[in-house]
Amino acid sequence: MMAVKTLGALQSWSSVGRWTFFGTLSCVIISVTFNAVFFGDLGPAAQRRSLISAVLLPTLLGVPLFFYMSMRMRGLAMTNLRLGRVARTDSLTACLNRGAFTAKVTTILAENRQGRAGALLMIDADNFKAINDLFGHEAGDEALTIIARSIRTVLRSGDLVGRMGGEEFGVFLPDTDIRGAEVAAERIRRSVNEAAFAPVGSQRTLSVSIGGAVFDQPATFSELFRIADQQLYGAKQTGRNRAGIINVCDWPQMKLRHTA
Repeated sequence: MMAVKTLGALQSWSSVGRWTFFGTLSCVIISVTFNAVFFGDLGPAAQRRSLISAVLLPTLLGVPLFFYMSMRMRGLAMTNLRLGRVARTDSLTACLNRGAFTAKVTTILAENRQGRAGALLMIDADNFKAINDLFGHEAGDEALTIIARSIRTVLRSGDLVGRMGGEEFGVFLPDTDIRGAEVAAERIRRSVNEAAFAPVGSQRTLSVSIGGAVFDQPATFSELFRIADQQLYGAKQTGRNRAGIINVCDWPQMKLRHTA
């Protein structure tokens, strides 16, 4: 844990400077103290020379040494940061991958002791198989990239978006009531509809179906996912290119759980 904190602290140039300065200063203090203890009985002239040596040598050796070590550790910290980002990110859409999205939302829900409101949206591209069949998988990848970008452009800074697999995305909206979730879902739906997608030169309209679960009391990710997924299925069954949002308190199983 200490090593992780040290690497994290060395990501900025100012941190490299601080480590170099304080590392060298520590060596100088130790050297001066050592000379004072073991050579304190020398004459004044010898003490002055000893003090100059105790300051000069650690400075000349310590500055380049600590700077080099700090730079190497900064490089390691930046590499770890990039690897961590890659491990959490879907390579095609640049969204969080399923594992990272699930873990982040689960952590937020576990810390939600005051029962703050929020919503989980499940988003699925409509007729995506037809895009792959008609235009090829490269066009399908382009469509997914466009959908992901369209989703992100209408979200707030604190909202989370992840690719759950295939053509399905998840969006977590903290501090959102059912009205806010409905507005967000409509913005996403419209943003995808209006996105430019022209495989082989012909414009084709993209659309998504959305299911959402809104909560204002403690809930788990699996509960919200199951309810949102059922709402998504309902949106698909009733014509696609639409959203179905429900408060978890109105879900039969959740009613039983909270009244038991």
